[in-house]
Amino acid sequence: MKIRRSIAAAGAAAVLGGTAALLVPAAASAHGATHTLTFTAVAENSVMFTTTTEGVQDTDFNSTGTTIGFDNLYLTFTSTTAASGTATLDIKGGFLYATLATTNNGQTFSGKVTGGTGAFTGATGTVAAKATNAAGSEAVVTITYSTQNSQG
Repeated sequence: MKIRRSIAAAGAAAVLGGTAALLVPAAASAHGATHTLTFTAVAENSVMFTTTTEGVQDTDFNSTGTTIGFDNLYLTFTSTTAASGTATLDIKGGFLYATLATTNNGQTFSGKVTGGTGAFTGATGTVAAKATNAAGSEAVVTITYSTQNSQG
């Protein structure tokens, strides 16, 4: 369980976490323009739903320590060092959805942007996160995405 909790904490912190700048989406941009979000995710709470599934809630901060949003993860553990799941990031502009996975006990996560609402409607792209502490409860998250509807 301890390993799972640290994977989940790292996932939460990582998916949608670390100290860096958040580039908020512009009101309108060129069709298919690429945007990058970088922030620190800090795991605040988690709950084991079953012996192999967990929910994690993070608070997300920009490089000055200002709260810029929240994210939630739902993770399924496939071994003591691997997990995969979904994430929802709630920030200015709407929700951003992603899938993610780790195979190294939550020290890094990678995944795909799968969509969103508002400024993130139709978003596609990548997610990368790296734990910034041994417990995996904080992570630097970088999301690179584009939208097909001239938003984002």
